[in-house]
Amino acid sequence: MSFNIDKQTMDELNLLGKFRQGSVYGLYSKVRTMGGQRLLNEMFNHPLEEAEVINARSSVFRFFQEAELDFPFDAQQVGQMRDYLDAGAGRNALFTLVELLKKRGLALLIRDERYKKSIQGLQATIDTLKRCHVFIARFGSTAGPYAPRVTAIKKILSDKNLEKLLDIDIYKALSVRTLAFYDHLLKTSLQGPMQEIAGFIAELDVNITVSDVARAKGFAYAAAFPGEDNILSVRGLYHPCIDGAVGNSILLDKDSNVLFLTGANMAGKSTLMKSVGIGLYLAHMGFPVAAEVMDFSVREGMYSSINVADNINLGYSHFYAEVVRVKQAAEAAASGKRLLLMFDELFKGTNVKDAYDGTLAVTKAFADYHACLFIVSTHIIEVGEALKGNNNIQFAYMPTIMEGTHPGYTYQLRQGITEDRQGMMIIRNEGILELLKRGRA
Repeated sequence: MSFNIDKQTMDELNLLGKFRQGSVYGLYSKVRTMGGQRLLNEMFNHPLEEAEVINARSSVFRFFQEAELDFPFDAQQVGQMRDYLDAGAGRNALFTLVELLKKRGLALLIRDERYKKSIQGLQATIDTLKRCHVFIARFGSTAGPYAPRVTAIKKILSDKNLEKLLDIDIYKALSVRTLAFYDHLLKTSLQGPMQEIAGFIAELDVNITVSDVARAKGFAYAAAFPGEDNILSVRGLYHPCIDGAVGNSILLDKDSNVLFLTGANMAGKSTLMKSVGIGLYLAHMGFPVAAEVMDFSVREGMYSSINVADNINLGYSHFYAEVVRVKQAAEAAASGKRLLLMFDELFKGTNVKDAYDGTLAVTKAFADYHACLFIVSTHIIEVGEALKGNNNIQFAYMPTIMEGTHPGYTYQLRQGITEDRQGMMIIRNEGILELLKRGRA
């Protein structure tokens, strides 16, 4: 089993992409090492699926946030260590010695850099291990939820050969024999433990980076519950990539699993949906979320339909693309999986009558899937009136506040169905009709 999320949803929520403007990944991409980068990528691409595992990871992040630890390693040396260890070893210690002697000879004759890189790789490894030893010693018995990991690394560092290695002064010349001995040892019998230490450094990089973001942004850690509880309860949720974003509170559960959302364009409906989707995705990763408090039941996937576009290559109109997207979501819901499904402005690519009928019918049908949670938005407020007989549908709207003849927005959820109809007022404010009259005169 894996958390089901498709490319469209990933793109609509702008989850991935280190260099993509406003991406959620970009918030956490301040890792210092390549190992940390790979681990962060792995976490973003594979959300967790068990409440116990999610809560365990978030407790580690919380521990690092409270500890306010600095990354104790030199990123360049960590990279050199990884390159050195990944270079591979000779068939045996004697073969390694002979190869190094050849490299030293070539270095003297033709300035071959391989011997120098071997020395620098071992020096970087020694310094990195020393820093790891000092860092581990600082924890003592105060490692909290990270104690098992610290204990495992401490055991590796207690190996007699590694203890001898830590006593080497990297600023003094290393003999070829010493270099060959540790080159072969680190890349053969100690290869597994050394990879474990490299993985530990990558974890520290991610743990410290993520906890620093949480502290700086004031993010909180969500509490995960089993999927069958079917709850999403969040207070003060906001979009993590928007400065000054307004927080909102939402409660969905098995008895009220559909949020029917109305409001004018620019009132904040799409941003609210994206905030929910991003928050739930990060929560499944065990990452801090942009909220005051969040409790959620583990989902098996997430689907959104927020920025559906036509597809010229497939010959899809905008409306047909919407229909295809709803069909995909319906198939996912009908599979019996516990999902979050979000639809912004259902069927806006067709006429008002069909959009009304389609939105009403689809929302009613989705509401019967009590194992799933839904958020549906529309401009067609009459649909909300027709849905009021469904007890498991709750109604909320994003209000428009008129300041004279100009609309303003609070971005704050209110209970009920909007009565805002300012479309023509906005058209008049922009002077479109007067412009057309002048052009005709």
